[in-house]
Amino acid sequence: MGLFKKKNDPISEKARALETEIERLEAEIKKLNDVSTKPHPKFRSSAMPGGRVTTPEPPAPSEVDEVDQTQLKTPAEPIRGDHYNDLGVRKYDLVAAWKRLKNNFRGPAASNPKLVNYLAAGSIQGLRPLRYEKRVARNRFVFLVVVLLLLLWGIIAVFIRR
Repeated sequence: MGLFKKKNDPISEKARALETEIERLEAEIKKLNDVSTKPHPKFRSSAMPGGRVTTPEPPAPSEVDEVDQTQLKTPAEPIRGDHYNDLGVRKYDLVAAWKRLKNNFRGPAASNPKLVNYLAAGSIQGLRPLRYEKRVARNRFVFLVVVLLLLLWGIIAVFIRR
């Protein structure tokens, strides 16, 4: 009897496979970074007398890109507009307060709307469409409510007869 058997979820299986792939790639990146941080090999020159050891020279400073640091060092000026009074304090905005209040009662926005559309349409293989799942949940709820009402009716009938 498969009542208490957990069904396979293809999305979570795919997520687990991707996580293991990410871990493998991160380990490979770390290994390559360790190899690249080792000191450069020293070259022996046969042209130099005495077999002196030479090291490759670092690139010239002219090859390095210059960064414009004026944007980083200048402080941003405070925004002055209709929403601030003369002292720079933000005015109380009723419309914005109402929008914030409405957003508190709204659910979070979908991070991936395309995935939501796929789930709703049942386009992912192995998953039922969302409308089917809603119908099953609604039928289960109606059935349980009917059972509860029959149970209450039976209990009330027993007490009324006595």
